[in-house]
Amino acid sequence: MNIRERTEQWEERELSPYAAKSVNSRGRERPMAACEMRTQYQRDRDRIIHSKSFRRLQFKTQVFVSPEGDHYRTRLTHTLEVAQVARTIARALRLNEDLTEAIALGHDLGHTPFGHIGERTLSRVNPDGFRHNEQSLRMVEVLEGKGGLNLSWEVRDGILNHSGKGRAATLEGRVVGKADRIAYINHDIDDALRGGILKTSELPASYLKVLGATHGERIHTMIADLVAHSEGQPDILTGDKVQEASDAMRSFLFERVYQDSWRSDEEKKCDFVLATLYEYFINHPAEMPLEFVTIVYKEGTARAVTDYVASMTDRFAMRMFSKLFIPDSFSAL
Repeated sequence: MNIRERTEQWEERELSPYAAKSVNSRGRERPMAACEMRTQYQRDRDRIIHSKSFRRLQFKTQVFVSPEGDHYRTRLTHTLEVAQVARTIARALRLNEDLTEAIALGHDLGHTPFGHIGERTLSRVNPDGFRHNEQSLRMVEVLEGKGGLNLSWEVRDGILNHSGKGRAATLEGRVVGKADRIAYINHDIDDALRGGILKTSELPASYLKVLGATHGERIHTMIADLVAHSEGQPDILTGDKVQEASDAMRSFLFERVYQDSWRSDEEKKCDFVLATLYEYFINHPAEMPLEFVTIVYKEGTARAVTDYVASMTDRFAMRMFSKLFIPDSFSAL
């Protein structure tokens, strides 16, 4: 018996009857010989971590444009926080941690530069719209490597359905969706306080009473409540009080942080940069890297340009904009 087989036997013996077992995976689009050491989902996790799109997350904005400070979350640190929260929940519920981690690490691979600002811009300029969960799936199925990463069906399903617009087939995928919200609600409060956008006294006291006064207390409350309501259940559930307080805190963040007037100037600049780059490459598709030019012939110019612009990091987009539209004599000033 090799190491993989021993792990698979442990999963069958120790995991919840509602967990996704590695041996029961629906498999990959392109069959692969089994690894002697790693299960299907461990292999998927490793493929995601070693991908270019995962490395690029360190230079993509979460909420605050990353050059503003070294301590603000980036898309990569958000992803790692989601993975930590999700694994904590999965372990407590005896779900498959490897599948949970793989979905969490891959869930935002398709996110644009400049965070949700960039997502709104591409959704506006692309005739077919833009949704980062669909782009994340496209990243692992088409754009990474030579024809995608060839991940298991369960990981791809979890990536596509993490954002609340769909329902993941596995409990592990649903855990990641919950963990994503737990992570961003709490770290966005933390970053907004650090950036002076909010004061602690402005946070809604009634919701803090339910969730907790500090960053750590709120995360603990939300995780513990979810585990308590989901243990032994065929679904991932949250109690009414915590759900109501979490939803209200999220609405508060949309009003005061995500859509407040302090972001308007920054948003206009980021929107202008990405919209201008999109229009330029629509008119000059041959200037894109060869991998994206190839997509032009297969799926059309708009699809190829959307893939290229969405793949950019914040700093690459700014450098490209400067290269194309700012004279050298001014760029050095």
